[in-house]
Amino acid sequence: MPDERFEDHLRHPRGRGRAPRGAHDGAAGGHVCGDLVRISLAVDGERVSAASFEASGCGAMIAAASAAVELVQGAAVLDAARVGAEQIAAELGGLSAGKLHAADLASDAMHRALGATVRADASADADARRTLVAMSGGVDSAVAALLCAREPGAQVAAVTLELWADEDGDHDGTGTRSCCSAAAVRGARAQAHDLGLAHFTLDLRDEFRGGVVDPWLAGHADGETPNPCVRCNGHIRLDAMLDFADRLGAAALATGHYARTSGDGVLRLAADASKDQTYMLAALSAASLQRLRFPLGEHRKRDVRELAAQAGLAVARKPDSQDLCFLAGTGRAAFLARHGGLSERPGEIVDGGGRVLGRHSGHHHFTVGQRKGLGVAAAQPLYVLKTDARANTVTVGPRAELATHTVRIRGLRLRREPDAVRLRYRSPALRCRVDGDEIHLDEPFDGAAPGQTAVFIAGDAIVGCATIAA
Repeated sequence: MPDERFEDHLRHPRGRGRAPRGAHDGAAGGHVCGDLVRISLAVDGERVSAASFEASGCGAMIAAASAAVELVQGAAVLDAARVGAEQIAAELGGLSAGKLHAADLASDAMHRALGATVRADASADADARRTLVAMSGGVDSAVAALLCAREPGAQVAAVTLELWADEDGDHDGTGTRSCCSAAAVRGARAQAHDLGLAHFTLDLRDEFRGGVVDPWLAGHADGETPNPCVRCNGHIRLDAMLDFADRLGAAALATGHYARTSGDGVLRLAADASKDQTYMLAALSAASLQRLRFPLGEHRKRDVRELAAQAGLAVARKPDSQDLCFLAGTGRAAFLARHGGLSERPGEIVDGGGRVLGRHSGHHHFTVGQRKGLGVAAAQPLYVLKTDARANTVTVGPRAELATHTVRIRGLRLRREPDAVRLRYRSPALRCRVDGDEIHLDEPFDGAAPGQTAVFIAGDAIVGCATIAA
């Protein structure tokens, strides 16, 4: 029999109707369950000043949305950010297993609305003790949050980005494989709440599509192999989270990257060279780096997992993500076809002299240095030497022809002269000198792929980056 609190919210829903003036909306639900909810919130300074909702579907959906509105109406922003599905269900006297989805949806919608309105309108005095931690739902960011929360006097809040949603490509439409989907956000929120932290959802799907995915698609169409993570970290997500931190009065942003910084905003290599992620952070400005903290920079991966296990974190043994977040649950070729219109385009595979060796299904399926999947029989292994988007050809040859001492670049950003350069994420650093739009290497490098990032190093400091040109 339904609890009387459930019946009260169902019969006398709180705040149902028109959105308050100046409010921002968050929505959740869809065709899978048939329930839809929209929650609208407005903030004034550090407090939720108005809240409303509209919902359709089962009675549990209406009651859960009403409960969410009542819980956050008039609350401090950080207190509202501690409300989740568990609190919504408790407000209704508990929900049966068949109705818990309504609390999840109401929580998703409320947090989307809260993130949007805080991003646009919240204001708080800066507090040097307050840190915003980026949480993805994985073990690294969870331990980063744990370490920040353990610091004496610390005031820690968490934020998770919703970057991409692709129902056709991501598993069964639930987003369970992606580190930046709605399901991943929900998991990170539960982690943060388990740690006693306020948690915010920041919807950057439009910015991510325009600033990361579209350039990645365009690069493939032009015959390049872009690195979207460098672009995302350097120009989209970390700067957006720093702006969000300002709205909350947080002096610093912490992430679970394996990297270190010095006080003057210089990015430095991580203690664990096997996990170092400075390559992906190389495009960040010094101003951004001065506010960033990397709690895992001095730790090794095995120690991070042990810390998680000791703290009883459910993600202690969760596998690391292995592919681009927006490719979760789909293949690269399918994604290029669906979102970039880069479908099958048969062309020729040729050697350095132009002799035809075979056929391919589109130049955009190949990258310089690739060996597997060429479909060409030869007396010795062949590698992709270059692709030509206009002619739709793929040129191949023996490995020796990949080697180069000179790499052309564009978009150079250099803070000081480097000692070495890294030309792929996991490739070793090579000693070099930079001369205009060229890198001159002391030893040859196999397979400098146009579109990839060249990251410059001096000692253990990251001192610049550029894009490899054809």
